[in-house]
Amino acid sequence: MTTSGSGIDEAPVVATILGHAGVQRIPSPKLTLFVRRGFLTARLCEALIERIDAVRRPSTIADATGDAGFRTSETGDLSAGDPAVMAAEATITALTGLDPIYGEPLQGQRYAVGQEFKGHTDYFEPNGVDFERYCSVAGNRTWTVMIYLNEPEAGGATRFTAVDKIIQPETGKLVCWNNRRADRTLNPATIHQGMKVRAGTKYVVTKWFRERPWGW
Repeated sequence: MTTSGSGIDEAPVVATILGHAGVQRIPSPKLTLFVRRGFLTARLCEALIERIDAVRRPSTIADATGDAGFRTSETGDLSAGDPAVMAAEATITALTGLDPIYGEPLQGQRYAVGQEFKGHTDYFEPNGVDFERYCSVAGNRTWTVMIYLNEPEAGGATRFTAVDKIIQPETGKLVCWNNRRADRTLNPATIHQGMKVRAGTKYVVTKWFRERPWGW
């Protein structure tokens, strides 16, 4: 497999992803978005849930909105040397072709009943007060790869509000998108929300890629 750098150039990444069976491209001229069911095995998902529960803490946001309920989930930073994390990382690299050197460490999120993440984009706003803090070394985010680790009893879907697309959580399902347009400009149509969990608990892992090698 050949890697396609950080993914700033969209076409090679799209070609690599579409070269895998089972990948669905969501039809929209506004953003580049893919879904792949059964991307991770249930056994690996269970292992990652255990890792998240061992290190979870309240989630934070860049460029605070003043809304205490904007993001109410918990976050877990996962160890790169853990075998379960390494297996998930390798699977993500194989699907996308994105070079791991540009990737942030794999991160887990946990949503209990009533918790959510209101509409947001994954890239950092160039005019935001926290831009320099988060982007001075590795640059802004390019691609996002998110994987549901379980299926809560009710709620917890991901809604892409600009295209009114709702993706329901399923164990092992991948959702992947380019945070930019094909011309490399940041794409506000990637705004999405983690909808409230109404029953049960939702777990996901997320992998973000950057413009430059991850240097922290």
